[in-house]
Amino acid sequence: MKTEKGLMNDLPSDPPEIPEPLPGPGEDPGARRALAGLVLALFAGLLAYRVLRAGHLEQTALFYVGVPAVIAVTVVLTVRPRTVTGLIMAVITVALAIAGPLLNEGVVCLLFAAPIFYLVGLLVGLAVDHSRRRGSNGLVAPLVLLAALGGGGEMVAPPRDSEVTVVHPASGARVERTLAVAPRFGRVDSPFLRLGFPTPVRAEGAGLEVGDQREITFTPRRPLGLGALPEPRSMTLRVKERSPERVTFSVVRDTTVARWMDLREAEFAWGGDRLSVTLRYGRTFDPGWYFGPLQRYAAAEAAGYLAGTFTR
Repeated sequence: MKTEKGLMNDLPSDPPEIPEPLPGPGEDPGARRALAGLVLALFAGLLAYRVLRAGHLEQTALFYVGVPAVIAVTVVLTVRPRTVTGLIMAVITVALAIAGPLLNEGVVCLLFAAPIFYLVGLLVGLAVDHSRRRGSNGLVAPLVLLAALGGGGEMVAPPRDSEVTVVHPASGARVERTLAVAPRFGRVDSPFLRLGFPTPVRAEGAGLEVGDQREITFTPRRPLGLGALPEPRSMTLRVKERSPERVTFSVVRDTTVARWMDLREAEFAWGGDRLSVTLRYGRTFDPGWYFGPLQRYAAAEAAGYLAGTFTR
């Protein structure tokens, strides 16, 4: 028989460790932090949008660079994922998906905003991931980046006042007769313009003398907002100048592309076997290094469509 001292020696010196229970569904702290960071980033982006729109800054570089930057930096400050870049891309995707219905925007606005939003988010994310791997401050690089995108980039931006010219084979006499009456618009073949740009439906008015007008009706704008109704769009043109083989129309009213471009004049010049169409406009969006080439390409495609309309 063992003594009491012997029995005590047989007992384990330390009690066995009881393993901690695994977190159940929805109890992962990392997942909760990621979800909270996602919601906070979306709220910060929406708040930035509201503030900039209230200040009529929704067409500036501060909007198109600042809003994605606010989303990206909020993610950086609130969540510590394996890679910041991947999470920023996911948050921007969600933000763009809900932007149309929530902010009552159209398809074209989202398509044109998406590349620059992703670009800013990608550069900020890569800069932060690189800084974290090196053990340095992850916010220094994004701040330098934003300063370069919003400021220095405008030093090499295209001028605000621009024009594009497209030349199309045509018979001069036939072009003049076609221009003198209301045009009959055909199918838009440009893949770029078919992304969601307004399409001319019908036109009223005739004459090529100074003061003669054209009233053009376009397809209505269809916002993505819940319950939003289509908005009618039209443009009024007036003959500004007239010479034997040239006519210039000025845009006196525009509810078609005015939110995206300040279209001012459309000039038609013909002679021999060709027609040239020149569109003059003002760039209304920043940053110019992004929207300048985009608007110029859109204007060239529109000029090409008009040239084809009056030479069919």
